Parts: sequence; C-alpha cells; structure tokens
Amino acid sequence: MGSAEEREGSGSRGRVGYHPATQASPEAEPPGVVTVCDVGPRDGLQNETVNLSPELRAQLCDMVAGAGVPRIEAASFVNPRLVPQMAGAEEVMATVGRRRGTVLAGLVLNERGLERALEARVDEVHYAFPVTDTFARRNQNTTVEGGLETGKRLVARCRALSMRITVTLSVAFGCPFEGRVEPAHVLRVAERVMEEPPDELTLADTIGVAVPSQVKELTAGALRLGAVVGGHFHNTRNTGLANAAAALEAGATVLDASVGGTGGCPFAPRATGNIPTEDLVYMLHGMGIPTGIDLDRLIQVSLWLGDQLGKELPALLPRAGDFAPVSRTRASRAD
Repeated sequence: MGSAEEREGSGSRGRVGYHPATQASPEAEPPGVVTVCDVGPRDGLQNETVNLSPELRAQLCDMVAGAGVPRIEAASFVNPRLVPQMAGAEEVMATVGRRRGTVLAGLVLNERGLERALEARVDEVHYAFPVTDTFARRNQNTTVEGGLETGKRLVARCRALSMRITVTLSVAFGCPFEGRVEPAHVLRVAERVMEEPPDELTLADTIGVAVPSQVKELTAGALRLGAVVGGHFHNTRNTGLANAAAALEAGATVLDASVGGTGGCPFAPRATGNIPTEDLVYMLHGMGIPTGIDLDRLIQVSLWLGDQLGKELPALLPRAGDFAPVSRTRASRAD
C-alpha cells in the first residue's frame, strides 16, 4: 500500500476548482474539485479479444501516469478464469512504477479480492455492484441485497485500515436484462450504501443508455444523500461526453474515462467502450477546467494502445487532432 505521504500528495494533482454556479466568466475562482480517473488498464481491456500481458498493462499504467492522469484503475482482483484479460493483477501492481501524485486503484468484488488488493499494495480500492438482481446474478453471482452487504463490510474494513474506497453502482441508468432502472430505486440503493459511507459513490452507465437529464437527476439525488459523487459513462449510444458534462453541472467531482475509448463489460451484451480520456480532457480544457494532464502525451498513449490491440480505437481526438485555440487558451486562462 502506498505511504500516507504519497496518498496525501496525490490529492492535489489533476484536481481543479469547478462549480457550475460560479462559471459566469473564465476569470472566476470556483470552489470544488474535478478528478479524472483513467480506467483503461482495467475496464478498458477486460472485454478485448487481445489479452495484454501484465507487463504491457503495467506499461500502459506508467504511460498514462506519465501523461499526468492523477488516478488510474490499474488492475482487477477478480477470478481470472471468468475474466482472463485481467489475469496477473499482482504482477501488474508489482511491475508498475510508483510515482508521487498518482493513485493506483484496484477493483474488487468481494473480501477475497480486497485481501489480494491490499497485499498488492494498491493505493485505493474500487468496489462495484449492480442495482438490478438479474445483472447482479449474471455478473457477480449475487443479488442487490448481497452486493449492499458485501459493500458495507468492505467499506468498514477499508476504513479500519485508513484505505480510501469508492463504491460504484453498476447499471444505474439501464440494465440489459431488466430494462429501464427507475431513479428512485437507484437512490434507495444509494441511501443504503451511505449507511456505511464510502469515500466516493460512482454512478455507472454500464451499457451506455443514459441521457443528460437522467444523469443530472441521479447525481443531484446522490449529492443530497451526502455522497461525493462520480460518474462512469460508456459511449455506446454517443451520449457519453454529454453525460459527463451533465454530471459536472449537477455537482459530480470525479469522472472515469478510458484512454482510447476502450472498454465494455463481458457480461453486458452489446456494451461498448468508455468515454475516451483524451476526448474528455479536450472537453474539460475547452470548458476552462484544467486537469494537469498533457493532452499530446495522452494522444500518443492512445495510439500506442491501438497498436498493441491491433486496431484503431474509438477515441476521436487521435484522428482529428487537438485544436489548441480551444483546448489550450481556455485551460490556461483558468489556471
């Protein structure tokens, strides 16, 4: 586990002031923070047909960190027989470089995964469970109630160790098996989560069906529960970046993304990639929200990953290129 100094130092890099109510002019000094978390080494690769070795996945983490991304979901401590793309999580964590200002997170689904993650010295734990019973059974062999109880135990264990933990509510906007998921149901589950509050609560559009109005409603509702809210959006129906902007406007302070726009869930039919980190960063910089991320270096990481996977990735910025009059001017004005 990273030292307290490293975790403390990681809180400032890539975190920037932002509050929509104060954005009347580019010169405003708004309160709040926005953190970009790249989930490419985990969510981005778990549904790919090409399995990258632990060494290459560690290299991907190093390259993403080198571009200035402050938080990276580096590995998944799940059963490798079920998700072979994530085999060798311990090797990834042992190989990746540790740098001040970069948080390396690990996904866990149960107590065994948590113990593996702790032994591998992750800086932060991410736990996810679905808000529908059908998806919970197919994805994690549990129920919503079972996922809630597991989450409470994991949060309590992490708190006892002074380890940060994020809880993610999967299929929060729609389920491939049960269809529409009512916001009231999601917020009831979120309220139960907050009985043993994690450091952050992330709302995940696992299959990419959300629209901005839904995102604003759920984000605002989770904030009323006292949660620090994050958003995790897939671009399956080309609404991902609009949803990310809507989450920010509603008060979310963390956004997940995947370099190159890779991603998808092995247990969610037709689910495609996450919003691309480079496209998200371009949007944030153009909105006057600096991130501390080097966009040019991030584009090079995306192109490198495409070469490793043998295909052109979904992200648009590597194809179209940066447009500095927007991304550089507005971001520097907000610094």
